[in-house]
Amino acid sequence: MTITIVGAGLAGCEAALVLARGGQSVRLLEQKPIQRTPAQISDDPAELVCSNSLRSNNPLNAVGLIKEELASLQSPLLALAVRNAVPAGDALAVDRERFADAVRSALVQEPLIEQKSEIVTDWGAGPDPWILATGPLTADGLADRLQQEVGERLAFYDAIAPIVDAESLDRSVIYAMSRYGKGDGQDYLNVPLSKSEYLAFIEAVLAADRVQAHEFEDLKYFEGCLPVEVMAQRGLETLRYGPMKPVGLPDPRTGRDPYAVIQLRAENQAGTSFNMVGFQTRLKWGDQRRIFQSLPGMSDARFLRLGVVHRNTYVDSPRCLDERMALKGQPHVHLAGQITGCEGYVESLAVGHLVAQLLHCEAEGRPWTCPPETTALGALWGHLRGAHKAPHAPHEPNNIHWGLFPPLEGRWKKAERKALRLQRAREDYTAWLEAMGKSVVLGEEDLALRRIS
Repeated sequence: MTITIVGAGLAGCEAALVLARGGQSVRLLEQKPIQRTPAQISDDPAELVCSNSLRSNNPLNAVGLIKEELASLQSPLLALAVRNAVPAGDALAVDRERFADAVRSALVQEPLIEQKSEIVTDWGAGPDPWILATGPLTADGLADRLQQEVGERLAFYDAIAPIVDAESLDRSVIYAMSRYGKGDGQDYLNVPLSKSEYLAFIEAVLAADRVQAHEFEDLKYFEGCLPVEVMAQRGLETLRYGPMKPVGLPDPRTGRDPYAVIQLRAENQAGTSFNMVGFQTRLKWGDQRRIFQSLPGMSDARFLRLGVVHRNTYVDSPRCLDERMALKGQPHVHLAGQITGCEGYVESLAVGHLVAQLLHCEAEGRPWTCPPETTALGALWGHLRGAHKAPHAPHEPNNIHWGLFPPLEGRWKKAERKALRLQRAREDYTAWLEAMGKSVVLGEEDLALRRIS
């Protein structure tokens, strides 16, 4: 039996490595370099294009907890991410190129993985399993085939933030500091704005030209990754309470918090390029340069990448997929990653990992049980299965967050809830892992991660 995986993003690469290390033969198909989507800039596997941040490591944050659970399963890609991390306070961010190189090397070193460049427009008849991990930018041919199978195609639009050359920034104005001194205390560069500078910036953004959608396109943005111009439209203070929040970032020149701040996060380990945090945008490139170069300390900014917009495609998982994350009516065709309607790199990796564990167990004739919904992995899987969703409510992409977990029993103070949810999650996850025993695939010894705390 050979398991075919379509798409070499985080979900596809994670699934391929887990399956191969469990003794399963894998065929990994990727359309690059034959064809790229508008958001892709390289032929690398596991390409990170929207943000290089894998978000918080704090297990009191649900994404930190899901990484803790993946670490205990010795997730191959999470291990490689940690090895290629760049400073980012209490978050996990990676050098994108080094990370991609590490993933490529890991794939090549697995003799049970066959890699091939191929544009896939349909899946095989079975019975050998397929995993569609084509991500939010599934090519039209396969998307059309999927639409035939499931009915209405769902899509929302996502935007990418600019990247700026570090040497082009005026460091007499822009200062290094992490919010409240977290991490090394200097993991971010900060662009301070006065009230007048902030108001001028908002005015310029609202007046700027944008890339217009086609008449047939219904623009629906993921709330966790709104374009900066959309946030500006929602109110004068929206950005100042969002990505431009100044609290905990005092300007060394004054000793006081500025009126607003734009944070820049290291794009690579060398610190030669920085991502404008939360500044994803659909503004036209000329207006981007003009507006961003009007900011303090950025008059000579050189942009290594400007913001662009891309389409995210996903299915209504609770309606279209069964409890095995397989298409209803096509039990050998599984979906993984963002095409299922999860959101975020960590979440995509997690779903790819779980689908791989499920198929490994089935190939070995062992029962597979999903982690309980009280765990982060289980809560994410439950979200894709429609747990806690209101009747007739549409399936909407989500990052992992505590709202996807079952509520606690009894009444607790707000400050106690996260700690209690974390305790419950850890206890239930440990029990699940012990019950599964040797049914799950663990990575190689040298890829084991320390417990994230």
